Amino acid sequence: MQIVEPPLPEPRITFGGDEFIFCEIDEAMSFSANFKALAICQELARRKLPGIVEIAQANASYLVRLNPDEIKPQKLMDELKEIYEGTATAHLTFPTRVIDVPAYYNDPWTHECLMRFRDRHQTPDKTDLEYVTEINGFATTDEFIAAHHGAPYYVSMLGFVPGLPWCYQMVPRERMLEVPKYVRPRTDTPALALSHGGAFAALYPVRGPGGYQLFAICPVPIFDPAQQLPDFQDAFAVFRGGDILKFRPIDRAEYDAIREQVEAKTYRYRMIDVEFEPAEFFADPDAYNAGLLARLYA
Repeated sequence: MQIVEPPLPEPRITFGGDEFIFCEIDEAMSFSANFKALAICQELARRKLPGIVEIAQANASYLVRLNPDEIKPQKLMDELKEIYEGTATAHLTFPTRVIDVPAYYNDPWTHECLMRFRDRHQTPDKTDLEYVTEINGFATTDEFIAAHHGAPYYVSMLGFVPGLPWCYQMVPRERMLEVPKYVRPRTDTPALALSHGGAFAALYPVRGPGGYQLFAICPVPIFDPAQQLPDFQDAFAVFRGGDILKFRPIDRAEYDAIREQVEAKTYRYRMIDVEFEPAEFFADPDAYNAGLLARLYA
């Protein structure tokens, strides 16, 4: 089945005080909007304009911080409009990684947490997993879990807290899982909880408040400020924008075994480098995903 993306609207580019320019490509997240933002940010970085302090890409937008003593804001605004018009995404490719992320679904830790906050939930008499199963039209929770990890996820941005990946499942829109957030946010969420809100899966890097539905936990850190694990030697956060994550269901025995490796500081994420080709993905997402996963698990 081909992915058909809606046409993009006219972008909204605005000044943010003296030091920022913000561009909203679309109000809604889509692969097309995210790839457009990615292509623009890559081209802006490639040009190495003096006065560019930082380029931050989001789901369907981006923000540029500038030094007005080195580059005039209006000049950069004109440059960004020219890049937008001249940047095509039809044949965009970019290097990224496919990463195996073990996930223990229906685990006791997220279950204990969510049960403490039923008064903040849409259905106090159901668990989060039961609720999301029902609203997405699945007969059993096992069917929902299978759909949740059945296709890989594209990391469209990092944010909210350091290292938290926003994960957009790589399936046609009619197969995307839609999950409302809690009516009122929780004041507690376990670290490494796998959650879902709207069309996004997300992993909480650290313990804290949150409003996404909870139904799994991962055994491996995704944020390591002490940089003790091997995969964190170059950065505090393991994931990057553009990464492709495959949540792989595990049982309690494998969870405990992985935690032992984490405690021993020996665990390594399973990952491969790939050249992501959106046009081929759009043409046949299931076949493209299968090819990526065959390489990951070869």
